[in-house]
Amino acid sequence: MKILILGGVAAGTKVAAKLLREDRSSEVTILTKGKDISYAGCGLPYYVGGVIREKSELIVNTPEKFARLTGAKVLTRTEAEAVDTVGHTVTAKNLDTGESAAYSYDKLVIATGASPFVPPIEGLTLQNVFVMRTPDDAIALREAVEAGGIKRAVVAGGGFIGLEVAENLALQGVKVSVIDFAPHVLPNFLDPEMSEFVENRMAEAGVMPMTGVSLEGVTGEGKVEKVQTSKRAMKADALVLAIGIRPNTGFLEGSGIEMFKGAILTDRYLRTNVPDVYAAGDCAMVTNRQTGKSAWSPMGSTANIAGRILAQNIAGAELAYPGVLGTGVAKLPGGICAGRTGLTETAARAEGYDVVTALSVMDDKAHYYPGAGSFIVKLTADRSSRKLLGVQVLGPGAVDKVTDIGVAAISLGATADQLASMDFAYAPPFSTAIHPFAAAVNVLLNKLDGGMDSVTPAEFAAGGAEGREIIDCSPAPALEGKKYLELTAIEGEIPGLGKDDPLLLVCAKGKRAYLTQNRMKFYGYTNTKILEGGTTFNEIETDE
Repeated sequence: MKILILGGVAAGTKVAAKLLREDRSSEVTILTKGKDISYAGCGLPYYVGGVIREKSELIVNTPEKFARLTGAKVLTRTEAEAVDTVGHTVTAKNLDTGESAAYSYDKLVIATGASPFVPPIEGLTLQNVFVMRTPDDAIALREAVEAGGIKRAVVAGGGFIGLEVAENLALQGVKVSVIDFAPHVLPNFLDPEMSEFVENRMAEAGVMPMTGVSLEGVTGEGKVEKVQTSKRAMKADALVLAIGIRPNTGFLEGSGIEMFKGAILTDRYLRTNVPDVYAAGDCAMVTNRQTGKSAWSPMGSTANIAGRILAQNIAGAELAYPGVLGTGVAKLPGGICAGRTGLTETAARAEGYDVVTALSVMDDKAHYYPGAGSFIVKLTADRSSRKLLGVQVLGPGAVDKVTDIGVAAISLGATADQLASMDFAYAPPFSTAIHPFAAAVNVLLNKLDGGMDSVTPAEFAAGGAEGREIIDCSPAPALEGKKYLELTAIEGEIPGLGKDDPLLLVCAKGKRAYLTQNRMKFYGYTNTKILEGGTTFNEIETDE
């Protein structure tokens, strides 16, 4: 069987390698536009920052090495121009010679990926305007920084790549600002209050976020000197475009292959609407595992998982790809990492769920162990079924482990009750005796069962605690001008506080406020709320 694969980065090479393991008799040819294949696209920002030191480390496989390893034929610098789905041929141009040729296939895999979106604005031909998609892009930016000509940079785009590039430029001593048209960085990945926390940490670290701002142009004499935004002009020596990507599917016009906003529509078996044509990677749509709706998931993880399943299906299997959860994890400016899986609160409400959320601050390992920090965990659940719908986590440590537990839980349809007493691993260097994920679930259960009455950070920011007196419940007084309660001293009626007075109990993380509320309820106090996340997550106005 003759298999033609268009694209040779993540999905394309995964299909080829797995298919030839499944069926060595297959004749597999890869056509790819670039000179490199199978490169570490997600590692490019870390080459910019010097975390990855050598250029060669970005290239997972050379065409020659991959061909020897797998048996696939690899033709680089060969760009697909048109697909004839009736005649089962692809016309492609050799970019070095300019000559076009036809390639026949029995099965076609489209894995052409995506390209950076470059807005139609003035000045983008100036020196020191960069994108971040290929090893050459990362190499060019790092060389420019190391040459000493870049002291200030603007990164346009507050998504994963933009923030990772910003962090790594800052590591190289560059003063960085990040602009984004969206109201917050990491739009649609985190809920707004979580994104705002990230923005505050960025600013504290000197990487300035400017949201709700559009890029309008670049000016300079031969090279970047100013970046013009919808608010003001910013002095800069470089502009990095990380505004987004667009699927590389323009060559499919007239092929009859169905698309949505340029991304190829596939079924659960990664098949297109055209017989013998499959698609995977950044150029294709998949399915959201929770909603069953089509979803675009331009992630290396999605490309590899889909590519592996696709290859097995070509080889004769009938494997359905159950879909994505929007899972992601990133190392961000300000010494903070972010992880998410499943539906955000915003998305869950849009899907019609009766949503309950709980935000908690947990130790990420035994508090006495060197290097211990905190996780900020926001769990989203369905009130009636008590099923976990989503996990968001911020912190300096291994946020991926909390995220990945959430992946397993949501994939298996677990309820909060089922997750509460699971036998997670514990040792002081790694975790806490009650795992941070389980502890966060316990907070959610307390809220679901009515044992904890609280105000979420989003509700607090929207004025949801107005009219309530703030009570400082910290181990020692910490909020200037606020009444202080010592938990262990509460043994009955509290002087100066009525049993029905509206009170907001606040501590550093929320735990001591909950313990205070629990004790006050026993003594008849009926109108208390705790502030989820405490002063770690929320800004509290004091009477200084």
